[in-house]
Amino acid sequence: MHSTLFLILRRMRTPLILLILSYAVSILGMTLIPGVDADGRPAPPLDFFHAFYFVSYTATTIGFGEIPVAFSDAQRAWTIVTIYLTVIVWLYSIGTILGLLQDPALQRAIRANRFESAVRRLRQPFYLIAGCGETGVLLLHALDSRNQQAVVLDIDAARTSELELGQLHLDVPALTADARLPESLIAAGLHHPQCAGVIALTNDDAVNLSVAVTTKLLRPELPILCRADLLDTAANMASFGVEDVVNAFELFGEHLGIAINNPGHHLLYQWLTGVPGEPLAMPMEPPRGRWLVCGYGRFGKAVARHLDKQGNQLVVVDEHPPADHERTVTGRGTEAHTLLEAGIEQAVGIVAGTHDDINNLSIAMTARQLKPGLFIVLRQNRHANAALFERFAAHATVQPSSIVAHEFLSLLTTPLLPRFFSLALHQGDAWADIALSRIAAVVGDTVPEVWVRELSKTGTLAIWQALGEGRTILLGDLLRSPSNRDAQLACVPLLLKRGNAEILVPDNELPLMDGDRILFCGESHTRLQQALGLQDYNMLDYLLTGNQAPGGLVWRKLAGRGKP
Repeated sequence: MHSTLFLILRRMRTPLILLILSYAVSILGMTLIPGVDADGRPAPPLDFFHAFYFVSYTATTIGFGEIPVAFSDAQRAWTIVTIYLTVIVWLYSIGTILGLLQDPALQRAIRANRFESAVRRLRQPFYLIAGCGETGVLLLHALDSRNQQAVVLDIDAARTSELELGQLHLDVPALTADARLPESLIAAGLHHPQCAGVIALTNDDAVNLSVAVTTKLLRPELPILCRADLLDTAANMASFGVEDVVNAFELFGEHLGIAINNPGHHLLYQWLTGVPGEPLAMPMEPPRGRWLVCGYGRFGKAVARHLDKQGNQLVVVDEHPPADHERTVTGRGTEAHTLLEAGIEQAVGIVAGTHDDINNLSIAMTARQLKPGLFIVLRQNRHANAALFERFAAHATVQPSSIVAHEFLSLLTTPLLPRFFSLALHQGDAWADIALSRIAAVVGDTVPEVWVRELSKTGTLAIWQALGEGRTILLGDLLRSPSNRDAQLACVPLLLKRGNAEILVPDNELPLMDGDRILFCGESHTRLQQALGLQDYNMLDYLLTGNQAPGGLVWRKLAGRGKP
């Protein structure tokens, strides 16, 4: 507000001074020039009040016309000077005001003031998101669908303007500013008591690193989620305590390797990270053997590294192939002769991973014509080209922005899920097959919803009260249906975390304790049904005993006194 006021006063200084001087000179003249009375005899000049009154309606071109007495010729002459002087000054002042309203600096200052005011008024937890490109928009819509508030910073004014016109249910404050500056993060609510975390999503690793450093220094207790396109940047962030760093290329390469070596584990990942309600994914099962990697940038290197770990033979196709690689072919891969030279006839898979969507589609179409049964991995750089990639229907389509957004959403909404995947990788294929069978048995053929329950006073009041009374509650009791305790809810417990201890797929007979965090997956409506027994003591008592016991604390005590 101070900067806006200062800018207005600085730009309006000259017009204000000219207005004051023109009024002062005009009024002074009217108080000094003698007039005439009704009989034409000399009369004293106007007093200050009447002079001010006359100049006020004359200078503003109102032309009210009321004067105490008729003017003398000298007063009429001075009135002409007053009219031209004040009207010209007013026109200049109005032009300055109109120019000021269109001044980009003033508009930025006004938007910044409105933004800071909107952030100060927030009364619910929010995430500070730096970067609102394709990844940021995807994450924002996902958070908005869950009624999770966010605040956005982006260097591009067009992006923040589009966000204001976006179809979001919540009012998301957005500001065009450089996230590298600490003052921008502070204005966006870094010190706000309701700030729940900071998410760095820009396409510049240096900016994301700067956001992480600033947050660690000013609010070290806040969780930080960062995007990193380079391994060196990810290592730098991890060195000062940033635990959640997502590299989309490395993440996909890792999952591609898992799909080759452990297809059951990869299918489990697809089922638990998909969009709830959509059809369950089928196993991807990429083959082992000779792979062509077209485009050896960051994405190509990441995929090639993980394919090589699984014992596959690699041929790199690039306009500037690396000198340290054994098998390389110079070219873009869009031409048939280049792919034939790379040995596509003996290949089992191809990766079209350049930074150009049209080139990637051209590579894939050419490869499919040369060898129809080839396993195709296709990189999609722009979300706007989704219709083209869906039409082609590759075995695996990689959209980096979607990968980062889904990974961050998983970390924010179900923080135990990444830990579950990490523990599950140490289990064998037989364990993964059993887990898939249990999930399919309760959700049918649609993607399950995943949620976390934390046993605490704020999250599960009835459980907390019952445990405080010394009652024993088993994990299986949370799986009973509120309408019929003998029926099971359509959900599966995946992980229980108790302090530093972690139990993978816990048994239903496991006694629960205050502070336990449990990861569930199941049908969407099951989460709401389960919540009834977690908050309502009467419902919980029914689930435990089958009795319709009184629910309030006073009624429970009275009921206890009446027992023999």
